[in-house]
Amino acid sequence: MTVIRGLREALVLFLIAVVAIAVAVGIWVGVSGGNFTHRLGVAFMVVGALVGMTGDLTLSRIGMMPARASFGLAPEREGAGGGRVLTGVGIFLFVSLPLIAVGVLLVA
Repeated sequence: MTVIRGLREALVLFLIAVVAIAVAVGIWVGVSGGNFTHRLGVAFMVVGALVGMTGDLTLSRIGMMPARASFGLAPEREGAGGGRVLTGVGIFLFVSLPLIAVGVLLVA
């Protein structure tokens, strides 16, 4: 059951990213002209890389470590996840890598 919930969550995240990328690239091409497919592929790769790096909030936790230490607070621990099933590795494998793969296929 957890696997199905995780895959469903990955699918929803992937589809949201695809729609957002397509709209942004459509506006980009509408404003400046150019090849839609090539720009769409580049945008897929960029967003895939960004999601892969920031998908599990590790960067924000690392950024808050000095501030928490200066106030004498313990480092943040990952809680229940707020209803999320996918971890950072799952987001990387099931959302980020497919976005990058689709981008590579569109650019090539």
